[in-house]
Amino acid sequence: MPSHSAPLVDNTLLLAAEGYGWLPNRRRRAEGYAVRTRLLGQRAVGLCGPDAARFFYDEQHIRRHGAIPGPVQVTLFGRGAVHTLDGADHRHRKAIFTSLLSTDEIANLGRYATAAWDETVARWPAWQPVVLFDEASRVLTRAVCQWVGVPLAGSEVAGLAADAVAMVDGFGTFGPRHWRARQARSRRERWLAELVDRVREGRQAADAGSAVDVIARYRDADGRPLDSRTAAVELLNLVRPVVAVCWYVTFAAHALHRWPELRPRLRSGSADYVTAFGHEVRRFYPFAPFVAGHAVRDLTWRDVSIPAGSLVLLDLYGQNHDPQLWPDPYVFDPERFLGREIGAFDLVPQGGGDPRTGHRCPGETTTVALLNALAGRLVGLDYEVPEQDLDIPLRRVPTRPRSGFVLVRG
Repeated sequence: MPSHSAPLVDNTLLLAAEGYGWLPNRRRRAEGYAVRTRLLGQRAVGLCGPDAARFFYDEQHIRRHGAIPGPVQVTLFGRGAVHTLDGADHRHRKAIFTSLLSTDEIANLGRYATAAWDETVARWPAWQPVVLFDEASRVLTRAVCQWVGVPLAGSEVAGLAADAVAMVDGFGTFGPRHWRARQARSRRERWLAELVDRVREGRQAADAGSAVDVIARYRDADGRPLDSRTAAVELLNLVRPVVAVCWYVTFAAHALHRWPELRPRLRSGSADYVTAFGHEVRRFYPFAPFVAGHAVRDLTWRDVSIPAGSLVLLDLYGQNHDPQLWPDPYVFDPERFLGREIGAFDLVPQGGGDPRTGHRCPGETTTVALLNALAGRLVGLDYEVPEQDLDIPLRRVPTRPRSGFVLVRG
């Protein structure tokens, strides 16, 4: 590994060109689990593996505040979001999400999603092609708005779904997708800020205990309410991740098409196998390439020096395809998750650690539940897959099948 004083070429353009392979490629050339690089003008250290994830999510080592690039903040998370906080402020704000994502509430969301799916599928015309990615995004938009208490007319579903997808689709690029994402976020933050204002002023009813009600009434550790724009940001941080499950639903359909021998076992109704299938979809198919933070002080990991303030990258895609952790990592095999207890720092498609106290996405359990529910619906559906471009380009972040997965219902 080169010394810290060695000149480093900025890799930002290479990241844009190589996508998910960028950090694994750098590490492979360095022949280890750590590599030095430069990204967005900053010296950076890329790490990989469960030990690295454990190190990364220790707040004595890494802080997230200031590490999320501006282009990602203004598209994916929003300025002032819980993801940008650290320490007590982060834990206090995150309690909103952990309180709303109880087992019972996740089950309610799952019921809304399956009901919306059934209603949507019933309206698909026989033998007419539909794009699963788009249809799933609208199903999930209907479900999550019902769940969080955001009033949404039927005519508004497609527009909100498109905006939520745009926010996710634009976080990994600096081109037109990025600008569409910024416009979508700005539009929806204004919309939800107005809703929060109406609720606070008593001009709009909100069900007690709903996300709209809880976030409108939230007070920080000093007793101050969120300004309406930040409240809108946090509402979107419930809506957007649920809609983003359409990526995994589409990947699940892709897996069932490539490996149809999995269908009978999924249809058998074994909850353990359905969950294992969902975990393997999330491990095998790419979503976030890495997460980033800053070293809070001079650190050392496996004899690698990490100066204070350095950008530290945790290679999510590389870890989920590490042969030391997942034998034959490029083989799609749900059985690898049967009878296996998954450590908090092993499977990291949405980060690692304890979602109750750390930066791991508190909605990961929701993602798993929704994917299980909709994959179960998908495998029970009678459909055909016409010829189309099902390539999944690893240079595109976030990626998905080029066609969006077109199907024709019989």
